[in-house]
Amino acid sequence: MTKKLKKRLRRIIAGTVCFGLCIAAEKLIPNLNANILLIAYLLTYFIVGNDVVKGAAAKICCGQMFDEEFLMVIATVGAFLISEYPEAVAVMLFYQVGEWFQSYAVNKSRKSIKELMDIRPDYANVCRDGAVVTVDPQEVARGEMIQIKPGERIPLDGVIITGNTSVDTMALTGESLPRDLGIGDEVISGCINLSGLIEVRVSKEFGESTVSKILDLVENSASKKAETENFITKFARYYTPIVVVLATILAVIPSIVTGDWAVWVYRALSFLVISCPCALVISVPLSFFGGIGAASKAGILVKGSNYLEALAEARVAIMDKTGTLTKGEFAVSEIKTVDADEKQALFYAAYAERFSNHPIAKCLVRAYEERYGTLTNVSENPANEKESAVEEMAGYGVLVMYEGKTVAVGNEKLMERQLKNNRWNEIKNNVLHMEQEEPAGTICHVSYGDSYVGYILIEDQLKPDAVQCIAGLKKEGVRRIVMLTGDREKAAEKIAGVLGIREYHASLLPGDKVDRVEEIFAEKKEDGKLIFVGDGMNDAPVLARADIGIAMGGLGSDAAIEAADIVIMTDEPGKIPQAMRISKKTLQIVKQNIIFAIGVKVLVLLLAAFGIATMWAAVFADVGVAFIAILNAMRALKLK
Repeated sequence: MTKKLKKRLRRIIAGTVCFGLCIAAEKLIPNLNANILLIAYLLTYFIVGNDVVKGAAAKICCGQMFDEEFLMVIATVGAFLISEYPEAVAVMLFYQVGEWFQSYAVNKSRKSIKELMDIRPDYANVCRDGAVVTVDPQEVARGEMIQIKPGERIPLDGVIITGNTSVDTMALTGESLPRDLGIGDEVISGCINLSGLIEVRVSKEFGESTVSKILDLVENSASKKAETENFITKFARYYTPIVVVLATILAVIPSIVTGDWAVWVYRALSFLVISCPCALVISVPLSFFGGIGAASKAGILVKGSNYLEALAEARVAIMDKTGTLTKGEFAVSEIKTVDADEKQALFYAAYAERFSNHPIAKCLVRAYEERYGTLTNVSENPANEKESAVEEMAGYGVLVMYEGKTVAVGNEKLMERQLKNNRWNEIKNNVLHMEQEEPAGTICHVSYGDSYVGYILIEDQLKPDAVQCIAGLKKEGVRRIVMLTGDREKAAEKIAGVLGIREYHASLLPGDKVDRVEEIFAEKKEDGKLIFVGDGMNDAPVLARADIGIAMGGLGSDAAIEAADIVIMTDEPGKIPQAMRISKKTLQIVKQNIIFAIGVKVLVLLLAAFGIATMWAAVFADVGVAFIAILNAMRALKLK
């Protein structure tokens, strides 16, 4: 609890005690002097509401009188003038209770977000001149070496040079399981080093680091208000002066007609207390703040409540394929052999590609070692082998000598070159039955000497939750889902078929994607929003053009954090339907608060105008409604 909250709580407790003593004295002491009673109630009033009176006076001097403090002061002072001392003090006391609870709720929500995003590192251990020096992370330059001990927060982005460890990424991604990292792996600032001592070469200065960008994103999210929030702000601006005018009319005109000033002034004062708009002004922003906090807990960073509100209205989803629905990583999906087994075919391919840094080459080596062990196995790579240097043929593939014969790994043109007597066309048509059919992935053909060994099909892999994502989007009301990719038609067709996406466009350049999005914008109806989901690296123009840009793989991606409106830190497309559910539930809570607050206030205002509702009912219509609305708003922070 903050000092301000504690101070207000002490004031409320002291005021409650004094108020109880005043009530007791009034009831128990007969013939108590009226002036003494007035002084006692006034002292209690100023103990409870001294800060409210000062605040209202300061705003009146600045010409900003029409707010809830002004209404409370006018109502309570008026109650004193017509000798309704207990009601005057009670209104101020319960108003302070309501204000304390509002502040406590907001503070708790902010604290939850702060704890969730408490990723700012306090220091960095830098290796300088043979010693380890502790400095502020902002003082560390790119390229310097930092040392991170177990239990310490990683201060800067970089690459592990020495050591192995497990890293807790929950603060950034929401993932409960730690990640195992070793030499050559990237580490992200804001995560916690769990097990081993590591040394990291810094790749980004603090101002450019992931933790810095995320903190900036979270801190500025409150500045981008939803349309509902802006409406409530404008509503309160015009509503309060109108209510003051109506209360004045209610107090003056009937009093002139009937001559009963005390009755009608009392009704007008009750009218003012009821009309205080604090339930709306506090609960609506608090609901959105809670929704953003709930999304952050799941590893979904929303840059403002306007984007959270718009997400509930998404009806068209355009999704990039590579890096969004697929991993963007090659893997062996099929091996077809001729006069050889799969192990031999994969060995030849991995052996030929073992020195290359190409993604396909790494994929082949990784596939062999995962299935059969390392390439240095004696049985597979005898010590007496005669080999020559690898020959890379641009546009064809790779040649290497193994046990006196040439291993060739590459495309069809390489097979035509290597296989004699025009045997390739016969193998392709009669044995493989390819017949010029476009493959769904990349095919690496393998030959050994004059013999064709077989081919290895390499494809991009779907993310585990990609199917769940598409199904979830349809369930949440997205009527049209379009997949865009720079990949070939056959590969796009296969992925779209697995995911259940009917509309897709393949072989697109980045500029083509923008054109496609513009076409879909022109075709979409006005009643829904268009979202684009990309990997945040080369999709910045499209992310910016869409109503809502969602970037996948925000962990460590500068482009994602800067270009997108929403960042999925876990790189899981299945989080998008989850974000939509949070958005819809948040809006549901907002609407509940608006309807409840306005409905109760209108009802009690009418009752007060006709003299049915007393000032005690007015207190409930103000503080009670605010209390219930805030409790309801706080549910947004617990959304799943």
